[in-house]
Amino acid sequence: MKKLKLDEDEQALLEAFEAGHFESSLTPERKVFITKSAEATFIKDKKINIRISSRDLTAIQRRALEEGIPYQILVSSIIHKYISGSLSDILSNKSINNA
Repeated sequence: MKKLKLDEDEQALLEAFEAGHFESSLTPERKVFITKSAEATFIKDKKINIRISSRDLTAIQRRALEEGIPYQILVSSIIHKYISGSLSDILSNKSINNA
């Protein structure tokens, strides 16, 4: 794993954590709430039907096979990443950076 360069404050926090100087303030009630929220995030209760080109579908299926997951899960993941803002378009970023 790549070693990160930490400033003095970050290094002090890391050393304190590794020495066991921190205790969790997570209450059992908060843990239950967080667990239920996380489970609700992954509930897939709606279906959609879309039409895409056979070429795109084949490419998605190939990528899913490489990842070792069903292609439907890959599509769902792509949609989730897009709406949460964690999916970036590298082609548009290249054109912005080259401008």
